[in-house]
Amino acid sequence: MAENQDDSRANFAYFSTEYAQALQAFATIEKQAATIVAFGAPEELRTFIDQFVEMSERARKLAIERNEPNFAEWFGELIEKAEAIRSAVVKAD
Repeated sequence: MAENQDDSRANFAYFSTEYAQALQAFATIEKQAATIVAFGAPEELRTFIDQFVEMSERARKLAIERNEPNFAEWFGELIEKAEAIRSAVVKAD
């Protein structure tokens, strides 16, 4: 039982850190998207979003594997929001 609690705590600590980093990266995407596009660099923004989505998808899959449904859901929500921004950038091109 203690081992499961240790695993749960370790998982929570790991995913909390990963999610905090993902939130920070997403906030940067949201804040900077219009500026980056205005300066004529939509491809760089798309690349950043692609990297963000790839990282978030890995974290989401790992959360599913480790039976952390809340984190899996939260990463999924960030992925959807990032993909919406990516779609808007493609349309703005």
